[in-house]
Amino acid sequence: MNQDSAERIRHASSEVSADTSARILVQEHFAREHEPNDLSSERKAALKREIRELLKSQNAAIVAHYYTDGDLQELADETGGCVSDSLEMARFGAHHEAETLVVCGVKFMGETAKILSPEKTILMPTLEATCSLDIGCPIEEFSAFCDQHPERTVVVYANTSAAVKARADWVVTSSIAVDVCAHLQSEGKSILWAPDQHLGRYIQQKSGADMLLWNGSCIVHEEFKAEALKDLKRVYEDAAVLVHPESPLAVTELADVVGSTSQLLRAVRERPEQTFIVATDAGIFYKMQQQAPDKVLIAAPTAGTGATCRSCAHCPWMAMNGLESLRNVLLNKDQEILVDPELGRKAMIPLQRMLDFRP
Repeated sequence: MNQDSAERIRHASSEVSADTSARILVQEHFAREHEPNDLSSERKAALKREIRELLKSQNAAIVAHYYTDGDLQELADETGGCVSDSLEMARFGAHHEAETLVVCGVKFMGETAKILSPEKTILMPTLEATCSLDIGCPIEEFSAFCDQHPERTVVVYANTSAAVKARADWVVTSSIAVDVCAHLQSEGKSILWAPDQHLGRYIQQKSGADMLLWNGSCIVHEEFKAEALKDLKRVYEDAAVLVHPESPLAVTELADVVGSTSQLLRAVRERPEQTFIVATDAGIFYKMQQQAPDKVLIAAPTAGTGATCRSCAHCPWMAMNGLESLRNVLLNKDQEILVDPELGRKAMIPLQRMLDFRP
């Protein structure tokens, strides 16, 4: 066993406790029947009216991820906010004139907004909304791992803490990860990648880069099952399969398109097929249906063994964002993202490389 393999195994074992606790939460979420939204249409309408008034009075804007609830995405669109992937969320927040940004998503997105706009107030509906990739890459262990491989350029996924970003040379999103790593490969650089091992392997396969991978994973995308997807493809023979690259290699190999959320949305709009099997968080269906109302969308299976599998692919942390919690944080301002200024300045260096990069 070579040193890199040994290091990879050692750091995989060190993540067990954090990853296990995250996995238990997600598996409990999957085991439940999804409860219907218990807000009446009248209550939703009243909350939306109140939120619109609060946004206007506080010079605030909503920045929402594609994986959040459709009601939040709709409200963001209607009030001049942003609904996008994490890269465009970051760019929008940095250039918008609002004094307050309400980030509907998970905590690393709020931290990134604060780093890019330190003068702004950054709120979230709940600070408890985290990410298995983030908590599976603790800064102390990750920093030690980097120190053991000083010859490698450190490239981290956006789904990481501010501290991990500050330790990196580059930050990337899934929309530019392959291009950035191919660029570094062309310069003769070897890469230390974190935290998503599945995305890392996909990048490695596409770019040919020399990459040492941290052993993290998205425990939502990791639930997609290749054999069940094959069964579903046999039922919908004319369907195109769209897969996010955080999914296991056995699943991405079955895809017609592998890409970021924005890239998958573009595929639904532009490809000629009328039916799509979609292997990413089900929150994206809201925008897909909005942008391509004539297309048929089928959730890729995450459990069981046959074509009748029910997909539960929805991040429980994204699901913590709702109209009630959004209204409450605008009223109380008690869920504010704070980032140490010096840490923010360090993290801004690789983030700026991400923002400036053009393939």
